[in-house]
Amino acid sequence: MSGPLDVTDLAADLIRHPSVSPDSGESQIALGATLSAMGFTVTHLPFGDGAERTPNLFARLGTGHPHLCFAGHTDVVPPGSSAWAHGPYAGDIENGLLYGRGACDMKGGIAAFVAAVSAFLAREPQPRGSISLLITGDEEGPARFGTQKVLEWMEAHDEIPDFCVVGEPTNPAVMGEVIKIGRRGSMNVHLTVSGRQGHVAYPHRADNPVHRLLRVLHELTAVPPDQGTEWFEPSGLQVTSVDVGNPATNVIPAQATAALNIRFNDLHTGAALLGWIKTICQRYAPGTVIESQISGEAFLTKPGPEVMALSEAVQSVTGREPRLDTGGGTSDARFIARYCPVAEFGLVGTSMHQVDEHVAVDDLVSLTRIYENLLERMVA
Repeated sequence: MSGPLDVTDLAADLIRHPSVSPDSGESQIALGATLSAMGFTVTHLPFGDGAERTPNLFARLGTGHPHLCFAGHTDVVPPGSSAWAHGPYAGDIENGLLYGRGACDMKGGIAAFVAAVSAFLAREPQPRGSISLLITGDEEGPARFGTQKVLEWMEAHDEIPDFCVVGEPTNPAVMGEVIKIGRRGSMNVHLTVSGRQGHVAYPHRADNPVHRLLRVLHELTAVPPDQGTEWFEPSGLQVTSVDVGNPATNVIPAQATAALNIRFNDLHTGAALLGWIKTICQRYAPGTVIESQISGEAFLTKPGPEVMALSEAVQSVTGREPRLDTGGGTSDARFIARYCPVAEFGLVGTSMHQVDEHVAVDDLVSLTRIYENLLERMVA
């Protein structure tokens, strides 16, 4: 490698490899070639079969500790049906902005880390610690054959890092605002209450499931599951759908359903919340069929030396002291938290998933400098 790589060129090149989730793998092949030229040992790790086949990449430089890992994803959401002023895969730059699908979520973040490593190695060719990248191709999709599978492989091969930074866009408006040190858990629940159909004029001959379902929903929503914690806001349960499918005005229906979503903090587990729901259903509507899907458990990385090093790196570059936060939706950090401390910090996310997604070139440069500063603090 002749010298530090340009972050804007790296990001534009990644954007020019279309990679709607799940990534076809071409963007990771290009990324792997760049990392190999920098001295990384690159391992391509496809998991899944057929349409679910997902490309993944793990690359490591060095064998020592501390071991700092950067995690991200090359897959992107579709460009949508609206016309783009700049092609979604053109990687155009205009008025200081880089346009393209994935510019901020999150090919720009990947480019910033690679550029940061190249600049760091130009000054520290023999770091005491080691550096790695965990890159998946299905974060925007079902996430079945991505980060989870790579982590299992990493554990089996003694590659688990001491600290991981996920490069998701965490800043609401300007660089340096927010570091995420945790995320709420999320679960979806579907309830089906059965009764006995009948004429509304003769309710004693029927069993109205709607009435019993309403009692269940009232109990579930009457009081929040908790009052929040030091790092998390109160858990929240939202009823997202109630359906009966009854076009008649004089018929008591035979069945009623409801859908719920719960975003929960680290006072709960998905299993415990499911038990709570089952207890209430048993009380008001015995026999309720309950289906659930837990997309992620809550996690928290309590502030320690690694989080403080990241915070100091952000402040040294931006002049802002970032807020440590646990809000927002889910990310692949929920999987990484099972193995090692993890925090999230990346670009400004105002345009992610939108038409004409873009990132300021100055922000790409700032993020590169922040990651470079973190490398100096952790592995130099």
